[in-house]
Amino acid sequence: MASERTLLLIADIGGYTEYMRTHRMSLAHAEVNTARLLEAVIDAAGDFELIEIEGDAAFLSRRADALDDDATAAAMTRAVAAMHQAFHRERRYVATNLCPCDACEQADNLKLKFVAHVGEVATQTIRDRRKLVGIDVILVHRLLKNPVEAPEYVLFSEELYRSGGTAFDPVRELPQDLEGIGPVLTYVADIEGVAGSLPTLPDPGWLERLGRTVDVAGRGLPYMLGLRRTRRVAS
Repeated sequence: MASERTLLLIADIGGYTEYMRTHRMSLAHAEVNTARLLEAVIDAAGDFELIEIEGDAAFLSRRADALDDDATAAAMTRAVAAMHQAFHRERRYVATNLCPCDACEQADNLKLKFVAHVGEVATQTIRDRRKLVGIDVILVHRLLKNPVEAPEYVLFSEELYRSGGTAFDPVRELPQDLEGIGPVLTYVADIEGVAGSLPTLPDPGWLERLGRTVDVAGRGLPYMLGLRRTRRVAS
C-alpha cells in the first residue's frame, strides 16, 4: 500500500465518561446531546475528512503532501479554531434548552481537547469503509492517553510542531513514553493560544430554546425505547 503525508487530528470530548455515568436517569438525552456536539465539531472541520467516530471523539485527516510548513500550521490552527467554537456554540444551545433533566442542565461541564500529528499514512478500504493504517495512526491515538490536566488543550506531536515552526507557540514540552512506541517528545498549547478566545454568544430566544427542547425529546425517544444503543467511550 502506498503511503502519503497526512495531517491527523482527534477532537475528544472531555468529561464524557463522567457525564454518561452521572446521568443514567437521563441517558437518552446525554446520548443525543453528545451526538449533537460531535456533529457540530465535524461540520466545522473544513478540509479535514471524518475517518471515524470513536465513542466520544472524532478522528479526522487531511492530506498534507502538498502543504509547506506555513500551510500545514495554518490548516491545523484553522480547523481547531472552527471546531472549538462550533462545539461551544452547540454546547450553549444544549445547556440553555428548557429540558430540566441533568444531562441537559450539566452539559456546561463538557469540554473539547485535541491531539494532532503529521505522518505517513496508508489507506485501506474494507466493505466500502475507508480506514487509515500505519504507525502514525497508532501514535496519534496513543497521544490521547497523556498526563495533561487542563480541561481543554491542543497536544502536538514533535513532527507536527517542527513542521509548524513557531505558529503554535507558546507551548510547553511534554516528554512521554507511549505504549508500543516508546519515548516521544510532545508539545502542549493552551486552547486559546491556538484557537483564540471564544466569542461572546447571545442568549438564544424562547422560541429557539423551545425548538431545541422538542428536538432533544424527539431524538432521545429511540434510546428511551431501546431502539438505539448508546455509544461506547473511546479507549
